[in-house]
Amino acid sequence: MQRTAFEDLAAWKESPDRKPLVIRGARQVGKTWLMRQFGRDCYKSVAYFNFDEDVNLSSVFEVNKDPHRIVELLSLIAGEKILPRDTLIVFDEVQECSAALNALKYFKEKANDYHVMAAGSFLGTLLAQPKSYLAGMVNLLDLYPLCFDEFLEATDPDLFAYYRSIRKNQPIEELFHRRLLEAFNHYLIIGGMPECVASWVQNKDPVKVMRIQRELIEIYENEFSKHNGKINSGRILLVFRSIVSQLAKANEKFMYGAVREGARARDFEEAIEWLVSAGMLNRVCNTVKPEHPLPAFDKTDQFKLFLFDTGLLKCMAGIDNAAILLKSDYQFKGPLTENYVLQQLQGLFEVAPRYYVNKYGEIDFVLQNGTEIIPVEVKAGEDKSAPSFKRYIAEYEPEQAIRFSKHGYRTDGSITNIPLYLARKTKDLL
Repeated sequence: MQRTAFEDLAAWKESPDRKPLVIRGARQVGKTWLMRQFGRDCYKSVAYFNFDEDVNLSSVFEVNKDPHRIVELLSLIAGEKILPRDTLIVFDEVQECSAALNALKYFKEKANDYHVMAAGSFLGTLLAQPKSYLAGMVNLLDLYPLCFDEFLEATDPDLFAYYRSIRKNQPIEELFHRRLLEAFNHYLIIGGMPECVASWVQNKDPVKVMRIQRELIEIYENEFSKHNGKINSGRILLVFRSIVSQLAKANEKFMYGAVREGARARDFEEAIEWLVSAGMLNRVCNTVKPEHPLPAFDKTDQFKLFLFDTGLLKCMAGIDNAAILLKSDYQFKGPLTENYVLQQLQGLFEVAPRYYVNKYGEIDFVLQNGTEIIPVEVKAGEDKSAPSFKRYIAEYEPEQAIRFSKHGYRTDGSITNIPLYLARKTKDLL
């Protein structure tokens, strides 16, 4: 399958300001596959080192600080000479060796003609620590599960060719609209985890996909204690397992008391930070004012937490596939659709989405595009009524407003209706 992150890696390879690259992302989102595939496609050779599989690798870095000496020893281990620019050096599961992670800064300072990538499970939690020793010494790339467009290319290349051709203000024929809505429903069920998508492409068996999803959730929960550092793993698990019930509330704002009765922020805020840094949860802050610049008006004690993959959220919520495919109005439909939209918006804009609450109600998301602030309404069903959204538009008179729904792509007054399957194209359609 193709990943759009390939374009980011190609730009990194050719950049005159290139530094060692650290790829962050939740476990099993495809970091290893991406690095090795990019190395095979774009370099003469790949020198791959996995610190989880070979514990003896650590000794190379623990006694050496000179990157040229490190490369010399790694060449002996790999059985072939590692060459500047021609060989991609890959450090996988690098969180298992802090000395190897620290060595990246020496490559930047003394041997930057070598191309080095590093990745690892829950690596973001290490880099988020206040005393992270790599600040400014590495390039960072966040890798997420497959977005809808990547999923569509893997599962239906012909339909993806049409999807890719869609431009701003282009009418979408009813035939293709219905086919893309069907693909969107499939994405809600399967999600973007590479193993799930590959299984669906190969077998078309939803039972196998569900089994993989359950196994992935179990793997994550078992590994919280392995990589948690000083954070209480039990509290991490409690927060993770509370996400479905948190999103199912009429007010989706995260409530500590919903994790454990009587709980306060100090009990679980470190666990939340850990899960967000690990790439497991996406946090959306409430903004006091829907004005530029959005981060200046964050109400940091009010936020929502969404799961990093919609398919896994669907599995955790126990939603039957038939409820999605047969247009049922099931209880969790709205939160699942919001989770999907946020997953597609991840990384599209330089400023992460916020949400906004005023006396009229709640705006699902607020986007910053340059200096423009764009309100977003997410509709899971066919109903287009959104009184709080319309009152916001009347009061603030934004240049653009977006409604994501299952209706066609069109503009109704000041509101542009973007079909849910085009959420990933939002920036191109503005």
